[in-house]
Amino acid sequence: MPKLKTHKGTAKRIKITGSGKIVRERAFGNHILAKKSKARKRNMKTSATVGGKIEKNIKKALGV
Repeated sequence: MPKLKTHKGTAKRIKITGSGKIVRERAFGNHILAKKSKARKRNMKTSATVGGKIEKNIKKALGV
């Protein structure tokens, strides 16, 4: 079976931690920020972990 190419769009958006977890940034934090509460904007700055079936798909896209 041939080698799988890394999906570069995915590779630019996520990071794999030392323990193998997948970390991503949160969405909706770029514009139209005036109507969003301070707590909501603060939570958008933090990173989130990915789990379940999506984690499996991402690892497959990265060839991990």
